[in-house]
Amino acid sequence: MGPHPAVAAIRLAVRRVLHDVLTELTDRPRTPSGAFPCADPRTGAGTPPLVLVACSGGADSMALASALAFEAPKLGIRAGGITVDHGLQDGSDQRAAEVVIRMTALGLDPVESVAVRVGRDGGPEAAARDARYGALDEAADRLGAAAVLLGHTRDDQAETVLLGLARGSGIRSLSGMPEVSGGPGGPGRPGRGHLYRRPFLQVDRQTARKACMVQSLAVWDDPHNMDPAYTRSRLRHEGLPALEKALGKGVVEALARTAQLSRDDADALDAWAAEAEGGVRDEDGRLECAKLYALPPAVRRRVLRRAVVAAGSPAGSLFARHIEEVDRLITGWRGQGAINLPGRVEAQRQGGRLVIRQG
Repeated sequence: MGPHPAVAAIRLAVRRVLHDVLTELTDRPRTPSGAFPCADPRTGAGTPPLVLVACSGGADSMALASALAFEAPKLGIRAGGITVDHGLQDGSDQRAAEVVIRMTALGLDPVESVAVRVGRDGGPEAAARDARYGALDEAADRLGAAAVLLGHTRDDQAETVLLGLARGSGIRSLSGMPEVSGGPGGPGRPGRGHLYRRPFLQVDRQTARKACMVQSLAVWDDPHNMDPAYTRSRLRHEGLPALEKALGKGVVEALARTAQLSRDDADALDAWAAEAEGGVRDEDGRLECAKLYALPPAVRRRVLRRAVVAAGSPAGSLFARHIEEVDRLITGWRGQGAINLPGRVEAQRQGGRLVIRQG
């Protein structure tokens, strides 16, 4: 008799991602025994690659940890775990220690708890996210990990799409979370190509919770996930249920499909903008307004965003309304002054050229 369908589903999702990791490592020479080399040569030639799971102790990440512990040894991969203590609740250090014990009991090694200090930039949710990714980046670098698995589910993806729609941030926000990413980066932390993997974006939250239940895995439900003070919590417990009541079941699946379709479109437009950028600059590298005006609006705004980020504006603080204001220097020129942007960047039209610089 095979495993419970929920357990089989999470294991299959993780197995596929681990195969992808191994496929990417095949470009590196094998050891004489035919084994895969380590992801980071600092850890020793011939060492099997290490894959970490980011585990909060919640149902999604515990299900992910159990699947990684089961699948990794069969593929010759070392499996480890990291839990991040945000220090935002009393006893958070004790809970982090309990998560370490649970991951160790699954057979993961190495396993670590990393404490972080959460700042205030961008609000509490964004600040906690930045601190968490910073800790995961550092741990992956220090341990030489080939990948870090994150437990975001299809439900999380649906919530992300709705949050992007509410912000009016354009098609890139509607594309939600990618299956593979390098993390958000940050000051002194530029992000890494294919470090982060999200195996559960096609798995619903209930399946992950069921997998924990049938395996008798203890889980911790973060009270922040129920706190209406947080936007995502209100969306999860009020917004999505209201949509399903009004529109019927299948809203989560439809939003997840929207994310993938939007991502395909956004990737194509980004590639077009990257190619077009070189053709709208003069010999001194300045953006020419007439040539920008001739571009399709979706491509032009992407070119402008790339230029603003390159000038020093933090991508995470740059919203659609900022780019629309810069775009009006091209399409609605009435002699207006400089546009102030996040990161002390300003954009100004001068003599038919668009000047974007940090002041």
